[in-house]
Amino acid sequence: MIRMEKNNKKGSITYFVDSRKRVERAMVLAAADIICIIVATFAAIWVRFDFSFDKIPGVYMDMVKVLAPVNVVSTIIIFIIFQLYKSVWRYASADEMLKIIGAVITEMVFEIIVTLVFKIRVPKSFYLFYLMFLGVSVTGIRFSYRFLRVLRSKGFFGGTHTEHNNVMIVGAGAAGNAILREIEASSYVSMSVKCFIDDNKGCQGKIMRGVPIVGGRESIPDAVNKFEINEIIIAIPSASRQEIKKIVEICKETGCKLKIVPGMYQLINGDVSVSQLREVDIEDLLGREPVKINVDEVAGYVKDKVVLVTGGGGSIGSELCRQVCEHSPRQLIIVDIYENNAYDIQQELKVKYPKIDLVVLIASVRNADRIDQIFDKYRPDIVYHAAAHKHVPLMEDSPGEAIKNNVFGTYKTAKAADKYGVSKFVLVSTDKAVNPTNIMGASKRMCEMIVQMMNEGSKTEFVAVRFGNVLGSNGSVIPLFKKQIAAGGPVTVTDPEIIRYFMTIPEAVSLILQAGAYAKGGEIFVLDMGEPVKILDLAKNLIKLSGYRVGEDIEIVFTGLRPGEKMYEELLMDEEGLKGTENALIHIGKPIEFDHDEFKKSLDELKEIADEHPDKVKAAVAKIVETYKPE
Repeated sequence: MIRMEKNNKKGSITYFVDSRKRVERAMVLAAADIICIIVATFAAIWVRFDFSFDKIPGVYMDMVKVLAPVNVVSTIIIFIIFQLYKSVWRYASADEMLKIIGAVITEMVFEIIVTLVFKIRVPKSFYLFYLMFLGVSVTGIRFSYRFLRVLRSKGFFGGTHTEHNNVMIVGAGAAGNAILREIEASSYVSMSVKCFIDDNKGCQGKIMRGVPIVGGRESIPDAVNKFEINEIIIAIPSASRQEIKKIVEICKETGCKLKIVPGMYQLINGDVSVSQLREVDIEDLLGREPVKINVDEVAGYVKDKVVLVTGGGGSIGSELCRQVCEHSPRQLIIVDIYENNAYDIQQELKVKYPKIDLVVLIASVRNADRIDQIFDKYRPDIVYHAAAHKHVPLMEDSPGEAIKNNVFGTYKTAKAADKYGVSKFVLVSTDKAVNPTNIMGASKRMCEMIVQMMNEGSKTEFVAVRFGNVLGSNGSVIPLFKKQIAAGGPVTVTDPEIIRYFMTIPEAVSLILQAGAYAKGGEIFVLDMGEPVKILDLAKNLIKLSGYRVGEDIEIVFTGLRPGEKMYEELLMDEEGLKGTENALIHIGKPIEFDHDEFKKSLDELKEIADEHPDKVKAAVAKIVETYKPE
C-alpha cells in the first residue's frame, strides 16, 4: 500500500512536471508568434511603400498601429483553435504545414472582415504581404528545429556522423520513405541514410528527401563501396519471397548487416518504422511463398469445438495452440510432460487470448490411465497429436524410449480418441518416416501405420501429416548454427553434400490444420516443400547474414554423418502415389496396405521387447517396418 502511494505520488509529480514543461514550451512559442505577428504587420505596409517608412502616409501608419494589437489577439486565438501549440514540431510533417496554412489564411480573412467592419483603411496589397510574412515566419519557427536535427543527422555539426551506421535502403517507395523520415527525425537512431536502391528506372538518378537513388539491385555492391555502407535495409513489403531471396542473395555478399521490413500489412496499417525492422533471416533465402490455407475451412471445423493438443508446449505444439486460438474453439486443452514448456505457452495464451477457455495439463502419453481420464473428463472433438521424441542421434542411443513414447504413446492416445468418440485425430509425422535409416523415423512410420489401422472401423477420422525439417524448432540446425556463430565458430556440418527440405513452423501448423479440414480418414498428407536445401549452403548463408566471412571469420568443420542420419530425406515411399487437394501445395499419399491383425500382434511383442530388451528393439522394428534399414 505504501509502495502504491509512493508510485502514485511519483506519477503525479512526473505528470505535473511534464505538464508544466508543455505549458512553458507553448508560452515560448506564443511569444515568438506575437513577435512574428507584429513584425509581419509592419513589414507588410513597409514593403507596400517601397521598403521605406518615410513614404508611408500617416493615416496608414496610424491604422496599422491600431490593427497590430487586434492581429496579435485574433491570431493567437486562431492558432490555438488550429492546435498549433499542441503539435510535436520535431516530427513536423505535411499535416502540420496544412494546419499552418489554414490558420494563416483564416487570420487574413478575419483581418479583412475587421478592416471592413471598422473601416480601417489599408492598401489592398497589405493583406497579401501580411499573409506571406506571417506564413513564412510562423512556418520557419516551427520547422527550424526539425531542419537543424536533419542537418545534425547528416553530420553538419560536430562530426557526429562518425558514430552513425551508413545505411542503404533498398526500395524507394512508401516504406523506404517512412524509414528515412523516422531516421531523420529521431535522435535515438544512430543511422545515416546515404543512398537508395530501386529497380524502377524512372526513379533512378533522382533524389528522395536529399538522398540519391543510385540504381537498381545490380548497383548494390558498387554503392556499398562508394558510400561505405555498414547496414542495408530492405524496404519492399509487397515483394514476393522469390524477389526478396534474389535481393538478399546480392546483399549477403557485401558483408553488411541486413534488416528487412516484415510485411505488407505493416505498410497498410501505417506501422512501418525502424522499431518494426527485423533481422534478415535464413527463411528469406528459401525463396518459397508461404503455404496459404483456407481460413474458412479451418474455422468451420475448429470453431466452438473442444480441441486437445498433445505435446502442446513444443515447437509445433505451441504454434498449433496459437493458431487454434485464432479460430475460436470452445475449449483448448494442452497436454505436455514438460512443465516449463507448458507453463510458457499457458502464460502467452492467457495474455493474447484472455477469452479462450484454456486448460493446461501435465501428463505423459505413455500413461494410458491418465490419458483415458483426460479424454473421459473433457471429451475433445479434435486431437492434434504432436507429442514425440524427435532427435535422431539421441533416439539411436535409446531406441526403447523412442518406441515407448512415439509408438505406444500414439497408440494409447489413438485408442482413447476412438473410445470417447473424437471427431478427428491428426498425427504430426515427418519425412524421416519414409524409408527410415534411424529408429526415430521408423517409430514415426509405425505411428502412421497405427493411424491407418485405427481408422478402419472407427467413427473417428484418423489422418497423418508428413513434412520436412522445421526452421527454428527446438534442436533444429538453425538455432545450433546461430549459437556456434555467436561463439566465434566453428560451424559444424555433417557432410558437404547433405540436403534437407525446410519449412517454417507456421507453415507446418497451417498444413496440420488444413489436413484436419480435408480429412476423410486414413490419409497421409504431404506438403510440396519446394526445392531441397544443402545444409552447407545454409551454414554459409547464415554466416554471411551475420556479417562474417566464411573461412576467415568463421570456419566450417565437417564432422561426418551421425548414426542413423541420411544424406537426403524423401517425402514419399516408392509404393505411394500422390493425389491433389484443393490446396495446390498439399497432397495426399496413397496408403500402403498391410495386415492389421498381424500388425497388432507385432505391437504386443514389441512392447515387451522395448520394456525388457531395448537392445533388440531395432531388429524387432525392422521386421515390422519393411522399409527400415538400420545401419
